[in-house]
Amino acid sequence: MRRWRDGRGKLVIHGGGEPVVVPLEIATSYRARTRGLLGREALDGAILLSPANGIHTFRMRMPIDVAYLDRRLTVIAVRTMRPGLLGLPRLRSRHVLEAEAGAMAGWGVEVGARVAVEVG
Repeated sequence: MRRWRDGRGKLVIHGGGEPVVVPLEIATSYRARTRGLLGREALDGAILLSPANGIHTFRMRMPIDVAYLDRRLTVIAVRTMRPGLLGLPRLRSRHVLEAEAGAMAGWGVEVGARVAVEVG
């Protein structure tokens, strides 16, 4: 299992064409994961919650895209959620990516895409 620390990095999306690089926040501690995007008006890039297999959007101010990743960082599901919803846990999910609604489609995040996390 991958072990990251709370902080910043880059998300590299390997979809159909050239890899896309996106600024990334990494939330691995209980406190950072539970805070997530709560109370934010916007997000530059994405946030990775790890470990995680489900999320909610209670008290969020914006709709978000959610991508569920397996242990190999392959996207197993993507959905857009509006505020006030409880997402169902995904059994094979080990990590969850969140971004502003509509961003993931532009980056090429879709089922089967592989992502990489670069720290530093």
